[in-house]
Amino acid sequence: MNTNSLLQQFDTPYQTPPFHLIKEEDYLPAFKEAIKNTKEEIDSILKSDDVPDFFNTIEPLEKAGKKLNVISYIFFNINHANTNENIQGIAREVSPLITEFSNDIKLNKKLFDKIKHVYDNSDRGSLREDQVKLLDDTYKEFVLNGALLEGKEKDKYREITKELGQLSLKFGENVLAETNDFKLHLTDKKDVSGLPGGALEAASALAKSEGKDGWMFSLHLPSYMAFMTHADNRELREKLFREYSKRGNRNNDHDNKEVISKMVSLRVEKAQLLGFDTHADLVLQKSMASTKERVNGFLQELLDASIDFGQKDVKDVAGFAKSNGLNDELQRWDFMYYSEKLKTSKFGLNDEMLRPYFKLENVEKGVLGLAERLYGIKFTEVDDIPKYHDEVKTFRVDDETGDFLGVLYLDYFPRPSKQGGAWMTSFRDQYIDDKGKDVRPQISLVMNFTRPTETKPSLLTFREVQTFLHEFGHGLHGMLSRVHYESQSGTNVYRDFVELPSQLMENWSTEKEWLKDVGIHYETGEVIPDELLEKIKGAETYLSGYQTVRQLSFGLNDMAWHTLTDEFKGNVVDFEKKAMAPTELFPPVEGSCVSTALSHIFDGGYSAGYYGYKWAEVLDADAFEAFKEKGIFNKEVAGSFRKNILERGGTKHPMELYKAFRGKEPSIEPLLKRGGLIKK
Repeated sequence: MNTNSLLQQFDTPYQTPPFHLIKEEDYLPAFKEAIKNTKEEIDSILKSDDVPDFFNTIEPLEKAGKKLNVISYIFFNINHANTNENIQGIAREVSPLITEFSNDIKLNKKLFDKIKHVYDNSDRGSLREDQVKLLDDTYKEFVLNGALLEGKEKDKYREITKELGQLSLKFGENVLAETNDFKLHLTDKKDVSGLPGGALEAASALAKSEGKDGWMFSLHLPSYMAFMTHADNRELREKLFREYSKRGNRNNDHDNKEVISKMVSLRVEKAQLLGFDTHADLVLQKSMASTKERVNGFLQELLDASIDFGQKDVKDVAGFAKSNGLNDELQRWDFMYYSEKLKTSKFGLNDEMLRPYFKLENVEKGVLGLAERLYGIKFTEVDDIPKYHDEVKTFRVDDETGDFLGVLYLDYFPRPSKQGGAWMTSFRDQYIDDKGKDVRPQISLVMNFTRPTETKPSLLTFREVQTFLHEFGHGLHGMLSRVHYESQSGTNVYRDFVELPSQLMENWSTEKEWLKDVGIHYETGEVIPDELLEKIKGAETYLSGYQTVRQLSFGLNDMAWHTLTDEFKGNVVDFEKKAMAPTELFPPVEGSCVSTALSHIFDGGYSAGYYGYKWAEVLDADAFEAFKEKGIFNKEVAGSFRKNILERGGTKHPMELYKAFRGKEPSIEPLLKRGGLIKK
């Protein structure tokens, strides 16, 4: 009898993953068995003598491998959120197996011939709209993954994809190791001057956990950002900045420069094997932007609109720093420190004034409550669902009708086993099974928020509140999905459309009515006063020029790497410097490199897609105008957004979905207006 818990029917509430039963040694055999079973499902399609059609070819192919999907979701989520050396070792072993199996399917000529027959001969009028989209997407997916290749080209494609999978894993492991490897240990009180009590308490707790006195600061964002924003000691800010910005660029065992060189070269080779000039040309086949020319034009248009504002922002901070005793040129390690002080001077506002009002539990209640107010859905915390870590919280999600919508996992705090940043993922996507049952999703939001201390609860920065809203928007996209096919479910949409639901949610972060629900002082119970709310609104466009230019710098860097037409043999740091030069607002810093720790494009699926954040901002600013026109909690507008976008996943082209909601194509004007980027 097979006792591998991953291969059994999950006997848990809502068939959630049985983390309490899963053993590390279960993963590899589970993958092998699930791959074997999926091959058998594919073979049954191949052995059929019936004339290929949608229902005996495309639909069975879509439904094949459900168990493999679940095992993959569980394992790779754990590898990102609660990993260790054993898990990382298994990932290195599993990754080529998955790649090889995927290639076996996509490069199977007999299977592709059947798909092509359906694609060429189907009566599309007899199929539902989502079925036509699935047919077209399936055909395109096979073509873009090598189905038209022959002989040695197929073999080469297999080699490239297998190596790319391994390199992506290595990149992520290196970034995590580099983030964990450095800690700044301080024992002199004058070295921590300027830091608020909460940051000092967290630093003291970290030092104690390492058996040391004093204070310890790490490269994990809550610790790093607190130090860079508040520490008076400029030399130590510089030291921490240099350590953070050198991650993956130290010429050690965790260096990512060679990984990047190999990855971008292999991506070029793969794209050209498939008939495209560049990796971007290949990736953008599945995007709203569709061409690299349009992406670069879009980035340039936004840069032209924002660069003067960005330069002015930096000039203003530099002038303020000079008038407050900085006799040197403003450097990168000065910017957060002095910009926060300028914000306080200009608006009477800073993060530490707001933090006491943003107790995590209250923010959580406010974020979940916003979904209830807009969409009528309810969240009930439950403790009978197995968790992959003790700190994870679990919720049952129900519609206002009482219908079960899914399960939500919330994982808030940084730890050495978790990669940095914040993301939404799933342990199961929504779909309709063979018996017509609506299989509901299991959604997980993973963040790296400020930890509670011995004397204080977790008190969030304003940016962390926005991050919560952002990831929760992705979560709603997954939880509210109502489609037939898993590959069209939730966030399975074009990459430059996927950020619309998440970025739309961020708009509520500056709305007074919502902030009053969330902003409750953790000690006094006082609701955030109108005076502070006015200051938040007043500071809404503060540094928006700088922040826009910074985002564009990542987009331009990404596009530069992924519009290469030949093997990369240059210097990674010099290449990045040239790519980001049009957005440069500070003197260069020797040894710093963004690319070597930019997991989004080398370990996160955003290659030739980072521009999508700004692209989706155009959509979200335009979409929020609809709420502002009728009321920010208007159920009619929310209902339309739910029905036309959140529930529809990838069942139609994104622009069609957007126009069904908005009645028109989006305009760039609301984004420029919101950011104060319109010249007067």
